[in-house]
Amino acid sequence: MSWKVQLFKLNFDEREERAVAEVIRSGWLTMGDKTVAFEREFAAYLGSDARAIAVSNGTAALHLALLALGIGSGDEVIVPAQTFVADINAVVLSGATPKMADCTSFDDWNIDPADIERKISGRTKAVMIVHYAGVPCDMDAIVDLCARRNLKLIEDCAHAPGARYKGRSVGTFGDAGCWSFFTNKNLSVGEGGMVTTRSGDLEQQVRYLRSHGMTSLTLDRHQGRAISYDVVRPGLNYRIDEMRAALGLVQLSKLDAANTRRREIVEAYREALASVDGVALPFPDRLDRTGSCHIFPILLDTGLDRLRIVEALKSAGVQSSIHYPAVHQFSAYAGMDLGATPVADEIAQRELTLPLYPGMSGDDVTLVVAALRTAIAQAA
Repeated sequence: MSWKVQLFKLNFDEREERAVAEVIRSGWLTMGDKTVAFEREFAAYLGSDARAIAVSNGTAALHLALLALGIGSGDEVIVPAQTFVADINAVVLSGATPKMADCTSFDDWNIDPADIERKISGRTKAVMIVHYAGVPCDMDAIVDLCARRNLKLIEDCAHAPGARYKGRSVGTFGDAGCWSFFTNKNLSVGEGGMVTTRSGDLEQQVRYLRSHGMTSLTLDRHQGRAISYDVVRPGLNYRIDEMRAALGLVQLSKLDAANTRRREIVEAYREALASVDGVALPFPDRLDRTGSCHIFPILLDTGLDRLRIVEALKSAGVQSSIHYPAVHQFSAYAGMDLGATPVADEIAQRELTLPLYPGMSGDDVTLVVAALRTAIAQAA
């Protein structure tokens, strides 16, 4: 398919090409100096005494955070209903039981602190939140709730590099922050992720778990810093490679400028869509939060045929997507008692994601909005 405006495009140039070529010429492809630098620079970018451990992908980050926090069989973890399936998958694969909390409202699709509290049981050990579309959750209420109820807090920041709540980076409020650097993310390396924490002990546990529970790395032995190693706990292979770490360093240097451009595009969208019937826009501006504008989701009016709109946009050369289908509709989770989430269920039926990436032009926005207006008229 040849799109006039696709859902996303990589924000890559010759700098990424040079970074990968440099790694290849170095002769060392697995975790090494680039990984160390990426971890150091990412932690410094977040601030708040963050520590960072680079891993193979965002789902690995979630899994490692759960394991390092000691969450497993017999425990319950509250997760958002409006999210990608990776969150619930990681909980289940850790041996714990997921329970879902609803969205705050049709204006704010992030997890509702009040519904989190309603879903807490005697088995609840942790809360996993998602900063959906890169918009920070209500962190004051969530941090206070977790402290009062003695619950671990995991932030899924896959959408949110560069997002801030009251001037502080997301991913530094909870016990662990989990980041994805998948192809379509604001900071993209193809596959890759990061676990962040302010706890030295949790950092060490994640480092063990990331690489087979070993006390030294292959690079340490290669460079003569260690001869052998101990295995202090069962671990996995969730390591990142040097090429992706090198890409991450370049992408991190571009992140603020790219996010600024994303915000400009979102503002252009919001202004243009104000005159389009059949569409509501979530997440009105708030002074206490700065989003990363990862995706641009809209809410179609009840009664509009979303599939027809998607097909009409496709015919006009505009790619769209859905973020996300309801988890309880998937075969793997059908029939599981995840908890009632009526707001999220309705959003899942009416949500549509429009193209958003730093390279979009004003003409691209105009084309998308015109195609959407026509598609809605045809689907009404």
